[in-house]
Amino acid sequence: MPSVSKPAARRASFRWLDRSFAVAGGMAALVSFGLFAWLIRDLVRLGMPRISWEFLTAEVADAGRSGGIGPVLVSSVLILVCCLGLAIPLGTGCALWLAEYARRGSVPARLVTGGVDLLASVPSIVFGLFGMVFFGQTLRMGFSILSGGLTLACMILPMLVRTTLSALEALPADLRPAAAGLGMTRSTTIAKVLLPAALPGIVIGVTLGIGRALSETAALIFTSGYSTRWPETLSDSGRALSVHIYDLALNVANGGPMASSSALVLLALILVVNSAAVTLSERWLLKRHQTS
Repeated sequence: MPSVSKPAARRASFRWLDRSFAVAGGMAALVSFGLFAWLIRDLVRLGMPRISWEFLTAEVADAGRSGGIGPVLVSSVLILVCCLGLAIPLGTGCALWLAEYARRGSVPARLVTGGVDLLASVPSIVFGLFGMVFFGQTLRMGFSILSGGLTLACMILPMLVRTTLSALEALPADLRPAAAGLGMTRSTTIAKVLLPAALPGIVIGVTLGIGRALSETAALIFTSGYSTRWPETLSDSGRALSVHIYDLALNVANGGPMASSSALVLLALILVVNSAAVTLSERWLLKRHQTS
């Protein structure tokens, strides 16, 4: 029998290993997609029959067993606006300081990054207790939309800092010297060069933060409250959509079908936000490529 050389045997073993990794990766992707499809199938089967314009705009009735989710949707949007209104400036500013002003490896930079990483590992229930004590009691906001939004801002702040910092650090190294060579100040370089170039990465971070904020439950139970009335001001109590789903599923008898409909709406909102973010990032990159 012809003998097989060692290099040929080694190449054959590597090809077998590559095929094994490909099969394992394909199976993992198939299982992940299958779980997602199963979830969507159940939500559509249980919740789609109740989805209508009236469901999206009507008031909550009979503890959520009937009526709609109009006030809940408005409260969720207001909570999200309060959250992003604080988290985006703070997260972007912190990332800019770490990337452009703090000396790499210095004690202040290590303290800030360590604090951000530690903040990212804090459970959401702890943020809820903090928001209830600090925003609700110390600042006398009580159970309000503003209290819930500010608490969520504290939760997503580490994610925004890290994604913005990664986007800034991934920029080409010659951008800063080139801007300095053109006579730009540091602030002008940041505003005119660095932030526009890092915008797609920042948008991704904001998108991830929105997804977490929309799906958060524990922190909002202690801060924004349970009220299902139409909110008039940010100081009013307002029930978020995730809290509404939680309440219908666990505390309301026969509330499962309405919980499924509300969950389907929440999933659709997250999908719309993600799709919009991807589209904006692609258009921004295309525009920069055409103008460069």
